[in-house]
Amino acid sequence: MHEMSIATSLLDAARDQLRGHPGARVSKVGVRIGEWSGVDPESLRFCFDALLAGGDPNPPSLDIEFLARQNRCAACGTVFALTDFEIQCPHCGEPITSPVSGNELELAYVELEEP
Repeated sequence: MHEMSIATSLLDAARDQLRGHPGARVSKVGVRIGEWSGVDPESLRFCFDALLAGGDPNPPSLDIEFLARQNRCAACGTVFALTDFEIQCPHCGEPITSPVSGNELELAYVELEEP
């Protein structure tokens, strides 16, 4: 389950943000997960919570933004959500379009709570 290593990395990155803020605590971690990233959001949430179990009485929460697959048409500029792996532009019919979202896996933000 690679979600456990991703959850560990998210927590490590969040804790790194505490270095410049003595006495602060991490209250929320935000992550963006694309539909094609290969990461199951609920498994990631489970692993994140499991790593925090029994520790801090006020553990940080995990905010997951799920990003759907989207492509852009070079001919007309339309950005559209893919359905059934159909990459043809629904606006102008251009047969080949380029992916613009859906493969993200990124730490979006770390929310700190100052004392």
